[in-house]
Amino acid sequence: MSQSSHVVCTACGAINRVSTDKNAAAGKCGKCATALFDGTPADMSASKLERQIAKTDIPVLVDVWAPWCGPCRVMSPQFAEAARKAEPGMRFLKLNSDEAPELSTRLAIRGIPTMLLFENGKEVARVSGAMSSSDILKWAEGARTR
Repeated sequence: MSQSSHVVCTACGAINRVSTDKNAAAGKCGKCATALFDGTPADMSASKLERQIAKTDIPVLVDVWAPWCGPCRVMSPQFAEAARKAEPGMRFLKLNSDEAPELSTRLAIRGIPTMLLFENGKEVARVSGAMSSSDILKWAEGARTR
């Protein structure tokens, strides 16, 4: 019997079932036909991010950033490179703290860039400061719950 994971579409928010015995990287949303994984971190609003965290079965790595933040701009291509390497095993998302101040406060964001790792709807790790793509992947893999 094949197993599956739930993955929320970054475009329309539909919950998709992705079989673990199929190539998830080739998966498309059943509602809007958008690729479920394209190797690019998706920018999320607060409500869309909360849905991703709550309903996606794979780990969700969130980069909390702001457009005026120099280290955030330096880390952005590194985060994108990490996404290209790690998807579809992990969902990569971005949250602009200036556009989501209430959620940033609720998440206790004290400095940016900050990365938050969520598994099963719960935060399991966080780290602040710009990192290289290889350091992002090492940190995220080391922080994952087993």
